[in-house]
Amino acid sequence: MLSEALRLLRVYHDLKQKDLATKLGLSNSHISEIEKGLKTPSLDVIEKYASLFKIPVSSIMFFSEQISVSGEPLSIDKRAKNAIATKIISLLKTVEMRTETHDA
Repeated sequence: MLSEALRLLRVYHDLKQKDLATKLGLSNSHISEIEKGLKTPSLDVIEKYASLFKIPVSSIMFFSEQISVSGEPLSIDKRAKNAIATKIISLLKTVEMRTETHDA
């Protein structure tokens, strides 16, 4: 979910992957792998996103996946957080689709 949130953040700001990579001082392939979920961004990278887009790190970290420990079920607050984060991602995807349709 974090990878998709970072991708949508980039898209919302109308940046291409290569432009974002330049602004963050990272390689284009690194950005691509993060957005595909192949790499987990370090805290340093998340701080760079936060600084560039002028948002708190905590707002980005809201979308980090929560993994249960030893197969224990997620607590109700973690389930609620995951549900809210999923809804926000869905909303942002809808905005992205409408923007693409409008621009076409």
